[in-house]
Amino acid sequence: MTDKLELEIPVLLPEIPDAKDACVGRLISTLSAKAGVEKAHLRFDNGTQTPTLCIHFDPDTLSVTRLRELVRSAGAELSTRFRHRVWEVTGINHERKARTVEQALKLHGVLEIRASAAGTVSVEYQAFAIKESEILAAMRRVGVVPVPGTAPSPHARDDHAPHDHGAGDHKHSHTHGEDEKHGPGDGHDHSHADFLGPNTELIFALGCGALLAIGYLLERFAAGLPNWVPTALYIAAYGLGGFFTLREAIDNLRLRKFEIDTLMLVAAAGAAALGELAEGALLLFLFSFGHALEHYAMGRAKKAIEALGKLAPETATVRREGTTSEIPVEELVVGDVAIVRPNERLPADGFVLKGTSAINQAPVTGESIPVDKVAVTDLEAARAKPDAIDGSSKVFAGTINGGGAIEIEVTRRSNETALAKVVKMVSEAETQKSPTQRFTDKFERVFVPAVLILAVTLLFAWVVIDEPFRDSFYRAMAVLVAASPCALAIATPSAVLSGVARAARGGVLVKGGAPLENLGSLKAIAFDKTGTLTEGKPRITDVVPVDGASEAELLAIAVAVEDLSDHPLAQAIAKDGRERLAGAALLVASEMKSLTGRGVVATVDGEEVWIGKAEMFGTEGIPPLGVAATQAIADLRENGRTTMVVRKGARDLGAIGLMDTPREAAKAALKQLHDLGISRMIMISGDHQKVAEAIGAEVGIDEAWGNLMPEDKVDAIKKMAKEHKVAMVGDGVNDAPAMASATVGIAMGAAGSDVALETADVALMADDLAHLPFAVGLSRHTRGIIRQNVFVSLGIVAFLVPATILGLGIGPAVAVHEGSTLLVVINALRLLAYRDPTGRTA
Repeated sequence: MTDKLELEIPVLLPEIPDAKDACVGRLISTLSAKAGVEKAHLRFDNGTQTPTLCIHFDPDTLSVTRLRELVRSAGAELSTRFRHRVWEVTGINHERKARTVEQALKLHGVLEIRASAAGTVSVEYQAFAIKESEILAAMRRVGVVPVPGTAPSPHARDDHAPHDHGAGDHKHSHTHGEDEKHGPGDGHDHSHADFLGPNTELIFALGCGALLAIGYLLERFAAGLPNWVPTALYIAAYGLGGFFTLREAIDNLRLRKFEIDTLMLVAAAGAAALGELAEGALLLFLFSFGHALEHYAMGRAKKAIEALGKLAPETATVRREGTTSEIPVEELVVGDVAIVRPNERLPADGFVLKGTSAINQAPVTGESIPVDKVAVTDLEAARAKPDAIDGSSKVFAGTINGGGAIEIEVTRRSNETALAKVVKMVSEAETQKSPTQRFTDKFERVFVPAVLILAVTLLFAWVVIDEPFRDSFYRAMAVLVAASPCALAIATPSAVLSGVARAARGGVLVKGGAPLENLGSLKAIAFDKTGTLTEGKPRITDVVPVDGASEAELLAIAVAVEDLSDHPLAQAIAKDGRERLAGAALLVASEMKSLTGRGVVATVDGEEVWIGKAEMFGTEGIPPLGVAATQAIADLRENGRTTMVVRKGARDLGAIGLMDTPREAAKAALKQLHDLGISRMIMISGDHQKVAEAIGAEVGIDEAWGNLMPEDKVDAIKKMAKEHKVAMVGDGVNDAPAMASATVGIAMGAAGSDVALETADVALMADDLAHLPFAVGLSRHTRGIIRQNVFVSLGIVAFLVPATILGLGIGPAVAVHEGSTLLVVINALRLLAYRDPTGRTA
């Protein structure tokens, strides 16, 4: 791996008693499976009581931001040694400026910098090595300052004790400071170059063009006018047209970079030295005007993302202690009761406490039809497990109430809502580079020096051919302008930004350019069964007691144990079993432990109880099943049932058969995916092979693989990935290692699940498989746009370089050059109007 980065982080797993715990193993397996991670392992020789997780990874393939999400989704946290900040900023108007900012922030202690042409800066840094104020100061030095209130991550103190070690030195700072508020930009709330508003650069460019036109007209048609008048107008045009270009050239030269801005200034200065003031002013006008239009066009895509953040209302009507009042949404706390009138936007995530209504969830989940909402049936259960609330009662901030007044109980603060997280993650996604962008960046690092060498060589053309030095100098300047890869620099970022914005508007969260491109090149998709191809709401169909046990005894013990688990099958047994017991006295289970992928073990009435797959028994010291239980399982599986065996102590109590219902949208979605070019679709399931085949046949899957443990799913994905790019679609909870192993991990129903949001590369906000064809189709369209843009960019350069060598002037070269830049941006903006395969526009 090139540029390998090694980080060591304390394993922060609350309530985990042992580093050998299954959660730690799951964390390591999830990270080890991810593309870009070379190695992940625990270290115990760090001189502290806390084991550390050492991660060796390629930062070009896996960002620290993505690493943080994967660690969090596995139930851990990155140490407070590592800080993450995302700022919306002013002063970045185009991709070249974004690269300048990245260069300026390459400071000691900064692990990763991502800057976007849309005006977003994401930084990962080590708190003990550099202060946040130093990073802000470095941004200000290149004319970039944060917009007030746009750093979504909490600010923390920078006064950690200094250490003299780097990222992979096996030493750790354990000093934890208290939160401290920093004003964005430390008092600098605006870019001083935007003193005429956000369109200052456009105003300057138009002013330059006006002065140039007036000077040219006076020079050509005002006979007898002193020569100094048009000359003065040209010089003034130089001042307006070169103002922003000069600032950026100075910033780049300070960083020892030679960008297009510097080339343009050299060419303009050369034109002036040759007495061609009008042509030099034209060059600066076209270049600055092109910059301004590029900034405006990129702002279109940016506004599509900013609109997401404006969906939530600013105030909420709450009832506290019998009194109703209106408060800012920031003051809402968990447990508040908010009153939502007809046609109002919901102020927070929560559940319906009273009333019924149809809610338009399109702003968050992309669902085109309003969803009927009813009050929760079990208030205490909803409060205890808000993530497990049924979709018919769960509501999200920013969605629109229908015709019925409702009361909701708040389950998340305003900065923790699904909408807030989507806005934050989309902002971060803007800064994540795609494979094509990484390629073009590397290409430019070779191409630009080659152009400079060519230009210097052409300066001495007068030595070889019979022409004055003036002509050789002019030709060299024209080549510099023609060969500058401006369009190539913006070709991919503009398409990625537009694609990410369009996906977010359609209820699909794509975390950057890499998954956006990879999703469009897929040939195979693997699906988890439960909750993905099926409803994830299995029902008890059969209860088969054995060895003298009664149905009531079997169900009572099963309900007691499964009530402690969040697994869909466990919840189904607990819910349906309780109904079947019809109010009978319930038992109490304790000390439950999950046996990942196999079942659970707990204690009831002082005896151990095992509930799980038949394959769990007879392994790892668990006695095998008796003949009656084995026969009951075989009969249930023959009828396509998912089965669970219940044993108490040394006695088999019997088997429970369950059946899940295939999703209505699954069959249509799979057909659309086939039509889009996905040639192989596989269902991978921990269920019995016969159950998997029955569900697979019903939804139209190509292959059904059953009897898979979590580690088997990872091996299956890795095997497929060797043949072609593959996506893994799951719920983001139990499928995290398999999703990490895939080229693209896709989570369903992410709006209601923090884990799904963090685990996946692509998150379908709605619990609806119909959004997957939209995501794949958009990605394919984005890849097409990127290829078109790269082809146009390189094609224009390939045309202009020989044309300028053969005599094409600077003015026409700049016009074509800037025209190609605008062309690729406008082409990318077409993605904002993309229609999904079902014909929906939003």
